[in-house]
Amino acid sequence: MFEGLKRQWLRKRLKDERYAFLFDEPPVDEYVSLDTETTGLDVKKDAIVSIGAVRVVKNRILTHEALHLRVKPDAALKTESVKVHHIRPCDLADALEPDEALEKLLRFIGSRPLVGYYLEFDVAMLNKWVRPKLGITLPNRLIEVSALYYDKKIGTIPQSHVDLRFDTILNDLKIPRLGQHDALNDAIMAAMIFLKLKYRKTL
Repeated sequence: MFEGLKRQWLRKRLKDERYAFLFDEPPVDEYVSLDTETTGLDVKKDAIVSIGAVRVVKNRILTHEALHLRVKPDAALKTESVKVHHIRPCDLADALEPDEALEKLLRFIGSRPLVGYYLEFDVAMLNKWVRPKLGITLPNRLIEVSALYYDKKIGTIPQSHVDLRFDTILNDLKIPRLGQHDALNDAIMAAMIFLKLKYRKTL
């Protein structure tokens, strides 16, 4: 009920009707797994440098339709972040402006629920673009895979401690790691976690 009221509230405040499609009824059993790479972990000060997104339809991950965008950041790249995602300033010479990247992303995700790991951070970073452009935050339903994993796992561990690190979840679910830290690879791995948890009753 609360989710429905929130969407109604956001819909009334949408200031650009070209994006009314975000409030359409989402396609049945379709999702978008999403990840971003950023200049750092401070939502207020840091910026997005890369976005990876892939559609999930029923039990299939549509990697052939994936979205992988490089974005010109409005904050300086930090040495610590480059060590993580390996994106250097020279790699962003032909990157998209944030407004163009957002346009492509919104058209890609539509009204589908968003799936991800530490998704709240990614959405908060995206909302720095969405709010000035649309007057609202992203209205899509959010599905956090670590929360799904916790709910499945907690009953099997007597001491009631669940390790929610990304690599731990991958190993436990026997999901392969896809190369170096990369927005699209991380989105695909989050999608694999989501499907494993969706179709397994217990761990």
